[in-house]
Amino acid sequence: MQNSVDTPPLVATPEVESRELIAADLRLLIAQIETSMRRIAAAMDQEHGSDPEGSASVFLLDDITPRYATASAVLNACRAGLGHALQCLAESGSAARDRVRSHGSSAL
Repeated sequence: MQNSVDTPPLVATPEVESRELIAADLRLLIAQIETSMRRIAAAMDQEHGSDPEGSASVFLLDDITPRYATASAVLNACRAGLGHALQCLAESGSAARDRVRSHGSSAL
């Protein structure tokens, strides 16, 4: 029986299960990074929005914003790396499915 995209159904194998678990972990890490990035952005907004009214004559030395910006940049790089790892994992899964199809179709 074939599924809706005309590919044979995947047989649950340790390799497939392992790849799916790794992909789930990567997606979870990406989601956690995105949550942290939103929190950093909110903290930066709060820092900049907490100036008292009429503070034109008050000067604040903002040494926290560069740290937030650096943390955000590093998290963005991590997210990109995890996204790339997820893509590579998906590509390796596609290659494995192609091998199964080419070997499996001759056996059917």
